[in-house]
Amino acid sequence: MIIFGTKGYLHQLAILTLVCAQCGNPAAHTLRKRVTKFTLFFVPLFPVSTKYATQCTFCGAEQKVTGEQAEQLQAQALGGGQGYGQQSQQQPYRS
Repeated sequence: MIIFGTKGYLHQLAILTLVCAQCGNPAAHTLRKRVTKFTLFFVPLFPVSTKYATQCTFCGAEQKVTGEQAEQLQAQALGGGQGYGQQSQQQPYRS
């Protein structure tokens, strides 16, 4: 008897501050990677599918993103650069 199937893995890649498309609040979003792997005798062998998504921590809405968009968002999170939906850091008031 051969036992085979699939198993899903969820990886959190980054946490970003973006404006949510669902609730409109500037909130933290988690960038997640979901990988489904083929298993044989409960041993994961190779990935069958890979999907990326962001999830709003305020309302819980999830939005799918492409692999290219996920790479850009991850680079933005690591580099600390200003990207889509991020607000600029305010300068102190000087008289």
